Amino acid sequence: MTRSLQPDFLIIGAPKAGTTALHAALAQHPRVFSTTPKEPKYWLCDDAPPPAWSGPGDKHSQQEWFWRRRDYERLFEPARPDQVRGESTAFYLWNTGAHRRIGEALPEVRLIALLRDPIDRAYSNWMHLWCDGLEPVADFEEAFALQDQRVEDGWAPFWRYADLGRYGEQLEHLYRYVDPARVLVLRYRELVDEPTATLDRACRFLGIDEGVVDSVPRDNLRNFVEPGLRSDVLGPVVRAGARLGQFAPPEVWRRASAPLVRRLQAGGGHRPKLSAEARERLVPHFADDVALLSRLTGQDFADWVSTESRGSFSERSA
Repeated sequence: MTRSLQPDFLIIGAPKAGTTALHAALAQHPRVFSTTPKEPKYWLCDDAPPPAWSGPGDKHSQQEWFWRRRDYERLFEPARPDQVRGESTAFYLWNTGAHRRIGEALPEVRLIALLRDPIDRAYSNWMHLWCDGLEPVADFEEAFALQDQRVEDGWAPFWRYADLGRYGEQLEHLYRYVDPARVLVLRYRELVDEPTATLDRACRFLGIDEGVVDSVPRDNLRNFVEPGLRSDVLGPVVRAGARLGQFAPPEVWRRASAPLVRRLQAGGGHRPKLSAEARERLVPHFADDVALLSRLTGQDFADWVSTESRGSFSERSA
């Protein structure tokens, strides 16, 4: 019997919470087929082009969305019959429309939600965009405070530094459409601190052999860009190039921009941890949602409302 061309599992989020690392780790398992690209974003769409987001680089990245069903289904054609097929789009957890689409179209799919301290996640999100020259604001807290204005201006979901980390609200909505028994909630710290046990949990959840994959690739860490002349000069050039990139195939802009981004990051500045004082100011944005998440999952997330920043993947695993 021929299987329909659709995923058996989805890694649904959260952005900057280790989804790329988990995707790459599971792809090492012979019983797993993972799509290329990693993030097709299909379930963010209703078989229609993506919204016309207007933030820096947004129009360029929209060209990489797989919004046509036939194009999405082709991604799964190379899978062997004995493989479980999956893709990893970190915005599915945040997007309420995706919850409905997934629930209606994929009644048997299994979902993995990888969650990270929401303040550390937001800081990593800002760091990613700042070091790539797309974030124009050099101060994280200032950029964090601009979320509502950026939403009003039509910037894409990746700029929602606060909203993307409100996992309690996201899971509560998801559970209206998907049986919680089909959702595995993992913590970023588990993937870093206990990779073998965490990967075994994921494999057991997917119904494939445990003990086959025991390592997690390190994050592709960007060199920190110190605010100053380099960022003042090269950042606007990167953003202007990203706007022009919408008129060329995505691979053309990526090749053209790579030398410029390397020059931007060439300073190799020290990647600072978020201060305890900054965390204390940001905790109120998430405290109620962390409590909701604990009630929904039965897990203790009290460490997320502390003033301690736990740093990047490399720093935590060092």
